[in-house]
Amino acid sequence: MIKALFVSSRPLSWINTAFPFAAAYFMTVREIDLVFVVGTIYFLIPYNLAMYGINDVFDYESDLRNPRKGGVEGALLDRSMHKPTLWAALLTNVPFLVFLLVVGNPLSWLVLAISVFAVIAYSAPGLRFKERPFVDSITSSTHFVSPAIYGFVFAGAVFTPQLWMLLAAFFLWGLASHAFGAVQDVIADREAQIDSIATVIGARATARLAVLAYWFAGVLLLFTDWPGPLAAILALPYVVVCAVFWNITDAAAESANRGWKKFLALNFISGFFVTMLLIWYGFVTA
Repeated sequence: MIKALFVSSRPLSWINTAFPFAAAYFMTVREIDLVFVVGTIYFLIPYNLAMYGINDVFDYESDLRNPRKGGVEGALLDRSMHKPTLWAALLTNVPFLVFLLVVGNPLSWLVLAISVFAVIAYSAPGLRFKERPFVDSITSSTHFVSPAIYGFVFAGAVFTPQLWMLLAAFFLWGLASHAFGAVQDVIADREAQIDSIATVIGARATARLAVLAYWFAGVLLLFTDWPGPLAAILALPYVVVCAVFWNITDAAAESANRGWKKFLALNFISGFFVTMLLIWYGFVTA
């Protein structure tokens, strides 16, 4: 059970939600306190278990048709694990959420509510935002950007135009990442009669949309506080990886998984350089 829950939570993606919160909160308050620790742990594991665990339970039928499921890119949960996964998501999330609500403020409550709602709405029956083309990519990006916004709001950050540019760039990155990830699942999703941005506009158009979104994310970073503009360089590898599939056909959509694996590796490399830039920014603004 523990192994199944671990795989279902997508450990390779834990950092993608914990880091935005931790960086936003720490760079605002400039100290490690209880909220920093609890918030980082929450967005590291429980948040991802809820996000991906709910997805694995209610995407079971399509996952059976998806050759990349059953490993680090997504668990293929046995039916016997469906109910335990949902209970595990609930029981691990509630204590953290109660703490964050108690120590938070009305605006932080609103952002946290939006973040948790997006996690549930993406996959849960009756909502299934993942089956609403374009809304699926927007919701997925919210999964990653909202922890950063929550960190800034909780810490009382001043939302300058430069900060909005940073968040907008991050949002475009998230949108592009989801869209490109959807390309590889076109065949499996169509067989399962699941609509997505890629099944509706096609693999080629979706890949091109991802390229443009990454590109514009890099452009927006040029308008952030120094040394933020240097982060624009980090958008280029994503553009290159996706541009390889500029002319991909629906029939060959599964080949985009090669690019997706490079994307997963790029996240860690980019994360390292973003951390270095944050340290630099910390010294500049100390």
